[in-house]
Amino acid sequence: MTTIAFIGLGNMGGGMAANLAANRGSGGFTVRAFDLSAEALAKAEAAGCTPAPSADAAIAGAEIIVTMLP
Repeated sequence: MTTIAFIGLGNMGGGMAANLAANRGSGGFTVRAFDLSAEALAKAEAAGCTPAPSADAAIAGAEIIVTMLP
């Protein structure tokens, strides 16, 4: 399974991270997510992402890193 770090869960990033997390079955993705907004992070967790306490923690060992920042 591929581990993706997703940093930035705003209007655009939140939906993208949720879509990736939805494809976690049958060899899909594990999505570790980080955002400064606790609300955005909670939404990502509810969508199937694994919340990370920091950007560094999100990217540790990830095979793909996505940043969606203004």
